[in-house]
Amino acid sequence: MDAQDTKNRREFLKTGVLAAGAATVAGGTLLTAALPALGAERSSGGISRGDAAILRFLSAFEQIEADLWQQYTELGGIQDAEMEQIIGHKLAGGNAPYTNALNQLDGDMAQYIHDNTEDEFSHHRWLNAYLKSKGVAQEDLSQFATLEGSKAEGAIGVGRITNLMKLTVDTTWWTRLRSRNFNPDLNPNHVFAPVVKSLATGEFTAIPRTNADLTPTGHIQAIANTAGFHFGFIEVGGASLYMQLAQRAKSHETLRILLSIGPTETMHFQTWHDKAGNALVAPLAPLTDPSNPQLFFPLIGEGNEDTQTNLIMPEPTFFLSNRFPPVSILRPTETEGAAMAALQSFISDGLFKGQPHAFIEMLKDLAHDADEARDQIV
Repeated sequence: MDAQDTKNRREFLKTGVLAAGAATVAGGTLLTAALPALGAERSSGGISRGDAAILRFLSAFEQIEADLWQQYTELGGIQDAEMEQIIGHKLAGGNAPYTNALNQLDGDMAQYIHDNTEDEFSHHRWLNAYLKSKGVAQEDLSQFATLEGSKAEGAIGVGRITNLMKLTVDTTWWTRLRSRNFNPDLNPNHVFAPVVKSLATGEFTAIPRTNADLTPTGHIQAIANTAGFHFGFIEVGGASLYMQLAQRAKSHETLRILLSIGPTETMHFQTWHDKAGNALVAPLAPLTDPSNPQLFFPLIGEGNEDTQTNLIMPEPTFFLSNRFPPVSILRPTETEGAAMAALQSFISDGLFKGQPHAFIEMLKDLAHDADEARDQIV
């Protein structure tokens, strides 16, 4: 997609013309079908351009999450008729060795994965229904569900939007939330240490790629541990993102939407924060993947608040200014460039490996427009 294509699509987005299911890629150019143009603010039942841009970006973000969580559910979640109805596909019975490895982190992992998946599907579908009710374009990335997924037992063999088999997982969220002296909003240049250094230095799978990944035991456990930390990475990003974009909402109703959905992402994150820590204590740690010695999960000692595994609540830190006393907060909450930063974190994670340039450019356009929304509560 060249600069002119990107400029044209951004103009389309600002007038609300990207209809759900209407976008296709041809010759590298995103084609759209028109909906009624969106005015600055409609007198009745309308929505501002800025609010529409925020909700459109979040709808796309939630569909990305729904796609990746579906993959985790197929292989490691509760297999039931409710989930089949949610995803619109017949499940294949899950993957017992992978589920068992996840259960080493916590016996309720399968249920939590099931519920997290349901939540993300509900967020995407609700946001699109709300946008439709306002006469605004809905976001649908289904045309990009072309990536190959797992071939292991339990995978249902449909095209994927996201890649879970070549991830570079950022685990700095672990130390960022425990730091009492550094807040990324006030100290943007401070480098937070990853709690699992090896996950930041290569490309690792968070799901079994084929049945060959189901043995030896240490290998499938390393895959499950990778997933455990990836869960936390995904959900802490969503928790911050809703708080960041809420500060740019124009209407009270949009603010209400963001403040109602956002806390569920935080609930997801704290759950996964708690479970991931179990990969870093005995008997699971220390663990070197016998099939890939580059991947190592260390044994974390107790007594250091930056790494202690049973400390899962944000530690008090400086907020807004160092002249105020420390306060316990989720961070970051700085709104400038929040959507683009969230998108870039997913790109760096490797979630979109294999997707065409047009896909990345479309998401960047959505993020740009969300970041351009102005905060003006009315």
